[in-house]
Amino acid sequence: MNPWFFLIVVVLLIALVLWIPRYRLKRALARPFPEDWVRILENNIGVYRNLPMPLRLQLRRLIKQFLHQKHFSGAGGLEVTDEMRITVAAQASMLQLNRNSALYPRLKYIILYPSAFVVTRSDRDGAGVVSHGRKGLLGESWQNGKVILAWDNVLHGARNFVDGSNVVLHEFAHQLDSETGSTDGAPLLAGASSYRSWAAALSEEFVELQKDARRGSRSLMDHYGATNPAEFFAVTTETFFEKPDSMARHHTELFEVLKSYYRVDPRDWA
Repeated sequence: MNPWFFLIVVVLLIALVLWIPRYRLKRALARPFPEDWVRILENNIGVYRNLPMPLRLQLRRLIKQFLHQKHFSGAGGLEVTDEMRITVAAQASMLQLNRNSALYPRLKYIILYPSAFVVTRSDRDGAGVVSHGRKGLLGESWQNGKVILAWDNVLHGARNFVDGSNVVLHEFAHQLDSETGSTDGAPLLAGASSYRSWAAALSEEFVELQKDARRGSRSLMDHYGATNPAEFFAVTTETFFEKPDSMARHHTELFEVLKSYYRVDPRDWA
């Protein structure tokens, strides 16, 4: 076989492999957004009706892309419905508004349980002793392309978008965090100066939340955020989207850093 012919065939095959996913995505995005999906958004996403129309349209496009690229499956006897898929996709996509980055490129699967699910965990204490135990969870984010969620809590958090607790925002913040290759509370940022601003704002607030947690003092952000920097970023994301006015008043620098990162101001959605 002529080596040039072989090379041309290989190049064409590679081009075809790269083109097909883009073509399929383009077709998926061109389809009209179903009215049934709009009703789900209006019924289940507490903040949806308050979004400016440009953001609503952008959110719908992101939802179509999310549903095209990610696979949903049920566990614990749960049968996944359009309502579940739209409700999860909408909240996950809110973290991607006004951003030009890929839509959770490492994420492939969303697994839904009817309610809290039980996992077995191993913990090592300060002496190096390992213990095993079972723990109930409402959500979990894995670096191998999976997010696991409890549907009843997903729905509660979606409809009550003002209490600062939202399992979808929390777990998908972890997905953003892990795009750097490690989940450490610092997602992909623009450059060195952005990382300096990020570290200055979040580290100081993280220490203060740890103090509040040790003292048992009330705080705007859930004390679970004091566990480690990754959980702090996830918890502050929940607070930023669901309690923006209070965060802007009492944690101004932290709010401004998150607003710069997420490129939206949820105060405008009240």
